[in-house]
Amino acid sequence: MPPPSVWPTGQRELSVQLREAGCVSGTETDPHLIPPAVAAHAIVTYTHPGELVLDPACGAGTVLVEALRAGRHALGLTPHQRWWALARANVTAAKAAGAWRDGSVLDAHPKVLVGIRAAGLVGRVGLVLTALRTPADASTSSPDRDPDTELDTALADLAATMSYCEPLLRSGGHLVVVARPRRHPDGALVDLPTRLITAAASAGLAPVERCIALTAALRGSRLVTRASFSERRAVARAQGAPVALTAHHEVLVFQLEHDAELSAAAGTAWPGHTVLVPRQRTRRSNNGIAYDPDGRRAA
Repeated sequence: MPPPSVWPTGQRELSVQLREAGCVSGTETDPHLIPPAVAAHAIVTYTHPGELVLDPACGAGTVLVEALRAGRHALGLTPHQRWWALARANVTAAKAAGAWRDGSVLDAHPKVLVGIRAAGLVGRVGLVLTALRTPADASTSSPDRDPDTELDTALADLAATMSYCEPLLRSGGHLVVVARPRRHPDGALVDLPTRLITAAASAGLAPVERCIALTAALRGSRLVTRASFSERRAVARAQGAPVALTAHHEVLVFQLEHDAELSAAAGTAWPGHTVLVPRQRTRRSNNGIAYDPDGRRAA
């Protein structure tokens, strides 16, 4: 596990960030949205102008807006009609405000990325930036809901999405996952970093950074926490139960295995970070012939 670094991305309230980004009304209702300041920090850190940023589960589209505002190409996917409409409206608003005009939102599941429609994206994506999303609508409060089961499903879905995105990353590209801290029903924090690394490993990705993206403001040596829209709604439903306000998001940064290995060999990996080198996998071309990672035909 790389040592964490801290992103000072909580200096402004989320409502102010959304307003300054030009996001349309309703964007704040996305319970898993990546705050614009967090998205902007990741995009500027891990890409160059003109590169392609992909969010395979884009929700209301804050990642797409910040990519366009930073002069990057943007592509988002979501199978949910509500989020597709909001994301499309946000992309349209960003373009109308003069942002880079190559941005689009597909009404599709991430699995479409392994189809023929995504063939032109192979090896071209500079950054995959997405959030860990639970499948259930956060507005539901059924007593039958099991948060642990929902998290297991979300992690399985994310692992599948990572495997769809892995062939699309360019050499040196990054895949970044942003996750809001979660708790077990007994109140204990879930060890999300370890579970996210396990999910990424199944997709052939290696961790290169672990970051803490603040959603609370830094005031000297103090953190000033703020309640998000979804947290205020949770407080209203809590009926006397204790509610913990989050002050940060977990951010895990991954690269293709061979890129992480090269970084480690060059001595640029994080101090004390051990890169696990899994057994090499073969790839299959469209004609079914298998090739090893160096492009040689496999036996």
